[in-house]
Amino acid sequence: MTMQSLRNQFSKLPIHIVIIGICVIWLIPTLGFMVISLRTVQDANETGWWTTLSDQPGAAEYEQSCAECHGASGAALPDADLSNPDLVSNFSRSIQLVATFNKEFNGQIHLPEAARPDAESLANILDHMRRISGVDELPRAWTNNYEDALVGCRGTDTYESDCAAGTQSVDLTCDLASDLGNPRGMAIAFLNPIYVAIPATLLPFIFAAVARYAFAWLHFRGRIALFAVLIGFQIIPLQMTLIPISRLYAQIGLNGTFLGVWLFHTGFGLLYAIYLMRNFIGSLPREIFESAYLEGASHWTAFYRLALPLSVPALASLAIFQFLWVWNDLLVASVYLGGTRPGLTYQINDLVQSLGGGWQLLTEAAFISILLPQIVFFALQRYCVRGLTAGSVKG
Repeated sequence: MTMQSLRNQFSKLPIHIVIIGICVIWLIPTLGFMVISLRTVQDANETGWWTTLSDQPGAAEYEQSCAECHGASGAALPDADLSNPDLVSNFSRSIQLVATFNKEFNGQIHLPEAARPDAESLANILDHMRRISGVDELPRAWTNNYEDALVGCRGTDTYESDCAAGTQSVDLTCDLASDLGNPRGMAIAFLNPIYVAIPATLLPFIFAAVARYAFAWLHFRGRIALFAVLIGFQIIPLQMTLIPISRLYAQIGLNGTFLGVWLFHTGFGLLYAIYLMRNFIGSLPREIFESAYLEGASHWTAFYRLALPLSVPALASLAIFQFLWVWNDLLVASVYLGGTRPGLTYQINDLVQSLGGGWQLLTEAAFISILLPQIVFFALQRYCVRGLTAGSVKG
């Protein structure tokens, strides 16, 4: 390897470090989010998600305060054998350990004032004692919260434990196949945004593909002015149109229907779609279309045989952004569909009760909601960057 090639490699090193750093900054919270979604509510309340990376949560506090006398296994003192489940089961709360600190053993105080752990460390020590004695199983932290989110369980505990104890909500039957259809669960709400997002992506996709060809290659009077007016309409805030369109929908019976949401998303997505597609197709070599016209091709043939295949990067980029916008929409879905046909965003918002109950389901619901967008993005991501720069360079 030559000196010049080494310089080139090292010159790219800062860029690589920055990219890796950005990835780490994004991935660590995502990892924490995923871990929290698999933990019990009690563990999520008491300890941070990073404590699950250790096989023995609380082992460090135990080692610092107790291991010198009781040993790593807890069995070093026969009269105070912490590996004995009968002994440890007497301590159900960490406050009960405090009562033993002032007792004397062999003429010495059990735990001097300066060496006593704080309340949080003491709770972790008790958890560790209950695990090494076999009172609690290891690991204690994992649970199937995704099942709770899918069926919309808002009981006192998990869906499985509620069903076993007979304390499930009145709208749950404890038959999983039947409970997946619960209107308050994420399973049924997963279908509604699919019914909305696919047509609301395809309609702007189709209309913009035809319109972009007309603006780029058909010469008619007022073409530039009409294109400028369409682009100018993009500055109109979406919120300004909610009430007028809602009143119009009420008159023609489109409130609470999928058709009304499709038309709304199509109207607002079409402007950017035409702008993106017109710039891209306008940058295609003119000679290709002129040759097709000389061979007798009609505008429809040129559009179908040439424009569409050559515009795949821009079309894929448009599909990604339109689909993600519609999928993650809460405002339009709430106004025009409401609770009659709740989407994922509406259902996630509805999982948390007025006093904060059900917060543990938010992480699971969030991961359920990003499943399909991730599939769409990774399926089309190779076109994304090419589509973003569509029409930016001509020639």
